[in-house]
Formats: sequence, structure tokens, C-alpha cells
Amino acid sequence: MCAAAEGVLSFWLSGLWRDLRGKRKVARFARREVLSAWRPAPWGEAPAPLAPPGGEEAWTAAPWPVDAPAAPSRAVPGFAEAAHHVAEFLARPIAADPSAGAGAAAPDAPGPAAADPQDLPFPSTGPHGHRARLREKLIGRGAEALADYELLEMLLFFAQPRGDTKPLAKAIINHFGSFAAVLTANQRDLFAAPGLGMHGVAAIKLVQAAALRLARAEVLARPVLNNWDRLMDYLNAILARERVEQFRVLFLDNRNHLLADEVLARGTVNHTPVYPREVVKRALELHASALILVHNHPSGDPTPSPEDVEMTNEVREAARILSITLHDHVIVGNGRWLSLRREGLL
Repeated sequence: MCAAAEGVLSFWLSGLWRDLRGKRKVARFARREVLSAWRPAPWGEAPAPLAPPGGEEAWTAAPWPVDAPAAPSRAVPGFAEAAHHVAEFLARPIAADPSAGAGAAAPDAPGPAAADPQDLPFPSTGPHGHRARLREKLIGRGAEALADYELLEMLLFFAQPRGDTKPLAKAIINHFGSFAAVLTANQRDLFAAPGLGMHGVAAIKLVQAAALRLARAEVLARPVLNNWDRLMDYLNAILARERVEQFRVLFLDNRNHLLADEVLARGTVNHTPVYPREVVKRALELHASALILVHNHPSGDPTPSPEDVEMTNEVREAARILSITLHDHVIVGNGRWLSLRREGLL
């Protein structure tokens, strides 16, 4: 409200300043007209009476009562007309709108009544108020009432304080394929998308980080084996849209609470080197009592390869020697997952 009040005050003062400058210009013009037209009468001649260009009747047509001078020194051509313009301009009230000029209608002149904005088909012809309506929709009806592009549009409000973000939101979703794909896209791809920039990418990655931390907090709250569905939601959020293979290990304590979730290896689109010795070594450092192996298939198909099964058995044997239990090995695809224990492969 303070910013709006300052803007209105600044707008009004600028209009007042322009009006005052215009009046000073007219006054200077009248003075110059008088000085350029006045000449002293020759010596010995009587000065001619001052009369306006329209004759003596022009005195009675002036907008204020004027008494003719008793003995003016000399007729000044153009003086009465200039004085009339000066008086008329000075008598005109200052308009609130600085764009109102000499051709504007008088304040008391009848004109067409202004239509109530609420009676118009479109009270606003621009994006004014659009952001407020989206916020009211979110608060009043919940996030389920918003389309995916509207969620991204509101997210981009933080990156672009002004302007319409709807076209950019739709273009970004078209580019990546879905709203979820936008949130999980890596930074390089986001920077390559036209229109986002540093602020837009930061806003998107911030929301993704907040969502992952929320999912991880729900996994930490209860034993992992009793909270399997939440665990799968968390793993899908992290790995489902990764473009290269990533091998993670969930380290659990003796009550199956999550001690740590760490990435131990990254590979190519179809292979990740895994060393059982490194897995067991890290488990000992964290004092873990159990493990869950996790990796993703960028192809989207979570079907395990023979190498996946073989690597799982090697880790299980290495951990068994040190009394560390391997609960499962989960493979995450695009929206799908597979448990080797449930498939009887562990």
C-alpha cells in the first residue's frame, strides 16, 4: 500500500509541476509580447487610447469586470488578446490527470458517465490481479484445483516479480514433458531451456529439494521395513528420472531406522561399478546393522540383469561375515520398482 501511495503522489506532483511550468511559459510569452509591441509616443504627441483588437465591446466580453484605463499611454497591439489567454489559463483548475491539456473539457461540462468496471464483460484487459486470483484459488480451493501449468506459473512468481509467467510455464512443461519432469530435471537442462535463467532454475530446484527432504523426513520417522510404501515414494522421487545409473545404499541401525542414505557410485546409462568391499567398509564406519541396496535403470524397465543378481549376492556374502544383514535390493525404473527379495532372487 505504501508503494502504491508513493506512486500516486509522485504521479500527481509531476502533473502539477508540468501545469505550473506551462503557466510560467504563457506569462513569459505575454510579457515578451508587451515589451516587443510597446513603443513610446513621439515627443509632443498625445498617446492613443488602449483598445483591444475586437474594439471597445471586447472589454465587456472579458471573463472578469475590467474598467477601461482613463488615460493609457499608447495602444499595444496584441496585449489584450495575450492578457485574455493568460487570465483564462490561470483561471482553469489544475487537472488531476497530467495528460489533460488545453483541449480537455471543463470539469462541470456534461459527459458520458463512466461505466462501472464490474458491469463490463472484462473488468481488466491485462494480467492485473491474475496473481492474486491464483493465490486465492490455491488458498480457498486447495492445490488440487490448480493445473500443473498453474503450479509452475505460481512457482515462477518468485523468479519474475512482474509480468505474465503463464506462457513460460506452459512452454517449459512442453519442453520437458510434464510438471514432474520439470522439477526433477538437472540444472544443465534447466539452464538450456529458454526463458528460465538463474532465478527460475533456483526456484525449481528449491522446490525439488524441499519435496525430497519432506519425503526423507517421513522415512526417518518410522522403521523402514514398516514404512515400505513411503520408502518407495522417496526412492522414486530421487531416482525415477535420473539419466545415468546411480547406486545408493540405505544404512539401517538395529531397529531398522535409517542412519544414512548415500550414493556410493555413479555410472553410465546402463552400468554402475559396485565394489562390495566399499559397501561393507562404509557400513562399519556408520555402525550399521543392516543394508538395503538401491539402484536405478534409466531405461525405465526395473527388470534385473544377471550382473545385478550376481553383485547382490557378493554384497550379501561380504556383509554376512561381519554380521550385517542385507534386507533387499531395489531397482527403480520410471514410475516402477522391483524388489529382488520379493522376486525370490535374494
